[in-house]
Parts: sequence; structure tokens; C-alpha cells
Amino acid sequence: MTIPAGVTVRVPAKVNVQLAVGAARPDGFHDLANVFLAVSLYDEVTATPADTLTVTCEGPDADKVPLDRTNLAARAAELLAARHGIAPDVHLHIVKDIPVAGGMAGGSADGAGALLACDALWGLDSSREELLEICAELGSDVPFSLVGGAALGTGRGERLTELPVGGGFHWVFAVADGGLSTPVVFGEFDRLTAGTDVPAPAASPVLLDALRSGDTTALAAALANDLQPAALSLRPSLAATLAAGTAAGALAALVSGSGPTTAFLVKDAESAEAVATALLASNTCRTTHTATSPAPGARLV
Repeated sequence: MTIPAGVTVRVPAKVNVQLAVGAARPDGFHDLANVFLAVSLYDEVTATPADTLTVTCEGPDADKVPLDRTNLAARAAELLAARHGIAPDVHLHIVKDIPVAGGMAGGSADGAGALLACDALWGLDSSREELLEICAELGSDVPFSLVGGAALGTGRGERLTELPVGGGFHWVFAVADGGLSTPVVFGEFDRLTAGTDVPAPAASPVLLDALRSGDTTALAAALANDLQPAALSLRPSLAATLAAGTAAGALAALVSGSGPTTAFLVKDAESAEAVATALLASNTCRTTHTATSPAPGARLV
């Protein structure tokens, strides 16, 4: 077998166009109805042969990315190697463009990217089902990073049903200073909903129809995130960012996942540039990205 000199995988960020959250389960997780949409904002993970498992990273906020065995890319290499009885001897280099701790599944993307890259580097030819099993073990968002496109995640988000999308959508993402811990945001959700009857999560038929038809206006009206009140409670300044994007002409605004990145659905590429410019001028965010969706999942490049 010829070992390739290096394998690079490109993997997308996600936005949750609907995140319905149920009450906390006995295991501490929450049942979700999580409608994922992959967007054209990517990290790249390169796997090369090495004497031991190492992780390096470059790009915006790379200094905030852990380079030890807590990194999902490192854990992906370890889990894949363990399944095949080999040593996880690989150097993983991550080039970041997805915001770090921003609610866009950047860490999960790196886990899925490393998994696919190591599988190719080591010539394992794992089935899609095996890779998805490892993804689910890594974390709730990791399977979608592998699949991409659009999907409904149930359970804690890891059980995926791929969804049809009838057209493209344009987005602006505003990156806040600092990150928000997903477990902390869920804890705040529990605090805010304590003593209330939290309904069982379910995907919105109206939202699924909007995706299927590619209707941007209908999708804008249906966007929903049950974690948004918790994220705003922990980071009240995000309200000003949401307001600035809406005032600049976005059709809809919401916190992306657990935040603190905020997402703005716009009608076209020209509107995206205008909203991104206005958001930067508002001084309510650190930087912005424009992107389109849907985007493919993890792919060898």
C-alpha cells in the first residue's frame, strides 16, 4: 500500500435554521429537533504521517483552539485508529475560517474533517455508516459536518435525516468577541425554563416546506432558535448586533446555535455585502462573513 504524503479535507460550517430544544434528559442531554444547513464557510484539515499524534492550527483565533487530546480532530484520529488496531500516529494541521466557539460547529467540522482525512491517509476505506458512528461518538454536531447539505437532527442532534433543498440561500454571519460554551448555554436554557412545561421538540412543517421550495422569504419567517434567549441572557450585547443587521435590510436574524455568532438571512449576494458592511460599521461585532447554502459536507481536496 502506498501511503500518501498528505490528505486534505475541506469541511463546512453550519447554521441551525431551526433549533427546537426539549427539557433536560436524565443523562443531562436534551432531545432536539435541529434543522442543519451547511454554509460555504470552511475549515481545512490536513493529515500527514508522523511519529506521534500532534495537532497544529492557523487562522483567525487559532490561539483559542486546543492542540491537545481534547481537540475533536485528535479524538477522531484516536477513535478511528482504535477501531482498526493501529497507532494514531498522524500530524493534523487545521486551517480555520469557521469562527471558534461561535455556534457554527467549527470544532465538530474539524473532527469530521480529521476523521475523513485519517481514513484516506491510512487507506482504511471505512464505510459511511462506520464514519457516522464515530462522528456520533465524537459529538452531537459531528455527523452533520460529515454529511453537509441540509438535515434534520433528532435525539441529541446526531440522528440525521437528510432534507431536500430547492434553491440557494444567502447569509451574513457576524462574529462576536469571545466565545460561548455550549454546555453553559444549555444550562442557562434550563434555568430560564425551570418550572415551565417544555414541549417536545419537533421540526416546523412550514420551515421544511420553505427549504424544499427554496423560498427565502418563507424561510426567513420560519427561522427559530430555542437557545437564543439563553444566549442573549449570557451575552446581552448580541441584541444590538441582531438589531443592526435587521435595520440594514436582513430578512431575518438569529443567534447561530449556542452563539455568540449571529446569522442574517438576506435575499441575494448584493444584500449580503450591504448588510455585512453595515454590521461592521455598527461596531456591534468583531468581523463578518458572507456565505451561501447549502454546501457539501466533508470532502477530500
